[in-house]
Amino acid sequence: MDSKNKLLLVVNPISGGSGKEQLIQEITEVLNHRKVVFTTYETTGEKDESHIRKIIETQSIQKIMVVGGDGTIQTVAKAVDKRDVALSLIPAGSANGLASNFQFPTTVEDQIDIALGDSYILLDMISINDHLCLHIADLGINATLIKNYENSEIRGKLGYALQTIPTLMESDLPYSFSLTIDDQTINLQGVMVAIANAKQFGTGAVINPEGQMDDGIFEVLIFKKLMLIDILKTLDEDSYRNPEFVECYPATKVSIACPSEVSLQVDGEFIGNVKRVSAELLSTKLKIMVPTQEPNNL
Repeated sequence: MDSKNKLLLVVNPISGGSGKEQLIQEITEVLNHRKVVFTTYETTGEKDESHIRKIIETQSIQKIMVVGGDGTIQTVAKAVDKRDVALSLIPAGSANGLASNFQFPTTVEDQIDIALGDSYILLDMISINDHLCLHIADLGINATLIKNYENSEIRGKLGYALQTIPTLMESDLPYSFSLTIDDQTINLQGVMVAIANAKQFGTGAVINPEGQMDDGIFEVLIFKKLMLIDILKTLDEDSYRNPEFVECYPATKVSIACPSEVSLQVDGEFIGNVKRVSAELLSTKLKIMVPTQEPNNL
């Protein structure tokens, strides 16, 4: 890699609730062995976006390797803004929602191959109540689960599982929603409305089997009931989706209104309790490095 086109390694040292020293050492050794010129930046939670943007501007960065979860990817994506800078992902968060939608290899060596390669997609991005969404946002029971998870001490998938029963007890189901999708208005009750750019959550649940992250649309999914059999079917991408369980609408713009406040999350981050949600596809896309077999399968 030309020294004028350096790689930026962005590391969130606390994502996923564990230290990253061994992982960073392995990445550094591989990059040094390949004679890659790179700069390392560790996030602190304080002005990371502006610090990363300054490095991009002053050091002619063309690729950024992100070691962290969805929140770290969000921060880097905002820093990149409209620049022609490609992101590569080394999943190291609690759920790794966005990364779970790609067939990334598990070894650092192979992940770096992708980062330094030429295969990429131009990922669609969505603005949701002025928050950037790359993956999946939702209004309802899952957002309440994420809120409870953020307030708990146990990280990872176990942490999510432990909050399931408290979330069910807390939630006043079903919720009432009024949706305007492009020019169509829908009034109904349900347990969750998802705005999905991707196919699946980091847990492996495939809620949007038709989703493609670079097709110029997103899907609005209305989950009507908590039906155990159909929830289990989301673990199989190819299984039939019962219309009594979920309805799907392609969209580029949606407005959602609720008579009472409902929890909202965007890309795994609890935003707050809201009565209105406005989502619209952005004209800007984000370059993501992917395995060579991926571009036509997203």
